[in-house]
Order: sequence, then C-alpha cells, then structure tokens
Amino acid sequence: MSVVHYKLVPHDGGWAYTLNGAFSESFPTHDAALKVARRVAAEQRVPGENSYIEYQTEDGQWHTEHVLGIDRPQTDVTS
Repeated sequence: MSVVHYKLVPHDGGWAYTLNGAFSESFPTHDAALKVARRVAAEQRVPGENSYIEYQTEDGQWHTEHVLGIDRPQTDVTS
C-alpha cells in the first residue's frame, strides 16, 4: 500500500499544503490550511469505484492503468 504525505508550508503570504511539488490554494492561517489538508487526506482514503486513470510522468510519457476502488493509499499531514 502506498503512503501519501501532505505537508504544510508557508505560501503566498499564508499557508498551503503541498504534495509532490504541487501547492494547494493559500489559506490565511496555519490552522485553516491544516483543517483542509486533513479533510483532503481523509477523502483520499475513501474507497470508490474501479476505474481507469491516465497520468503523465516526469519524462512526458502518458500511462493508462486500471485501478481498484478499494486500493486507497494511507495518508498523513505534517507541518
């Protein structure tokens, strides 16, 4: 099982959470960003339907995979 780590960081005069180099919108306080990051992390653990996903890797290659709705990552949030 994979593990997804969200991290809170100062961003654009406020706070944001980041994952793999991507930033969320900015929030005015650390507590506000933490609340949203925890909600997003919890939502990512919720099982869904089986589906196909497409994604692009850093080298520009596109991939298509079939994913099971029960194959959800563990998540955490650090500040």
